[in-house]
Amino acid sequence: MKISLFSLPEIKLGKVNVKDSRLDEVDKITKAKKKTYVQVDLVGEDGLYESDTVVTLKDFRADLILKDLEFIETRLSRISEPAEKAIAEKIKAALEKEEFASAAALDDAEKKAIASYSLATLKPVVIAEKDDLENTDKLYFRAVAEGGFISFFTTGEKETRAWLIKKGVSAWEAAGAIHSDIQKGFIRAEIISFNDFIQLGGENAVKQAGKMRLEPKEYIMQDTDLVNFRFNK
Repeated sequence: MKISLFSLPEIKLGKVNVKDSRLDEVDKITKAKKKTYVQVDLVGEDGLYESDTVVTLKDFRADLILKDLEFIETRLSRISEPAEKAIAEKIKAALEKEEFASAAALDDAEKKAIASYSLATLKPVVIAEKDDLENTDKLYFRAVAEGGFISFFTTGEKETRAWLIKKGVSAWEAAGAIHSDIQKGFIRAEIISFNDFIQLGGENAVKQAGKMRLEPKEYIMQDTDLVNFRFNK
């Protein structure tokens, strides 16, 4: 996942861990030899249009909107196709109200039609307060969530680890986040809810209570699911 920092030169760019207190709780029970948080890539304004989420301060909200408005006005002057022009006009109307492009509420077909547009505010934008810059862990965590991503956990003697996936993906897709061989040989996903794991005190207690579920590849992963994938090697 890429997070673009707009007009935030005080934050160092590069890969950073997104600390998650929920993973910490799991690790306290499992006591694995290693704990691995999700990592995200912080990029500057040069990566604005390729990022998944944008983070900026309230002071620079208008600058983001203006960048998109300038792009749309230039684009409109060149569009001849009526359907595309109608979409661009919807976006322009939102921007002129000092709203983000996402406020135009485009449907999937409309988004696909303008997939090549360089619009920053069509993607999730996190407006941070200056105080947030003193605790960037919470800021990154918020950017991940508002960007439409969730985490699932794996845990055992060797490692307790968080894995980043898009909200709404299946167990089969999540298996691929770990390794393509697990996805290819997918049989079932052993799922334990985070609350059951914490409240009952670990995997064995959850199994004894009959709370572990076997889910097929179509199962939609939930945030903080603890999972063990059964697969043919």
